[in-house]
Amino acid sequence: MEAVAKLKNCPMSARKMRMVAYTIRNKQVDKALDILKYTQKEGGIWLEKLLLSAINNWEQKSNEVPDDYDLYIKTLLVDEGPTLKRFRPVPYGRAHRIRKRTNHVTIVVDNKKAIAADSDVYEDDAEDDNYEE
Repeated sequence: MEAVAKLKNCPMSARKMRMVAYTIRNKQVDKALDILKYTQKEGGIWLEKLLLSAINNWEQKSNEVPDDYDLYIKTLLVDEGPTLKRFRPVPYGRAHRIRKRTNHVTIVVDNKKAIAADSDVYEDDAEDDNYEE
């Protein structure tokens, strides 16, 4: 069973957020939280809160405690959000554009035990097909 958490309009460039996101993609939730806790980048703070939200969403959806299950980050997407355009004065009465970039982050948390159980069912079906020949 999957659980999703989304963060929209995070005030940081997608490029900087992806640097942190690459370190935790496809990892166990416990290991990912440890990595994010000791990351020096600002994106680690945002992703840690979002990952805790995804875990909480999974608990509410499945009505079970995550300690018994192997939760891992199935999908982690970092997309660009809208860019705020501001101006800063420069010499000779001119202005330069300042682009304040934002991003959208989506985390999908899933249970490895459930996936293993589903794959066993499909393997049994494949074996039945071989006996029909």
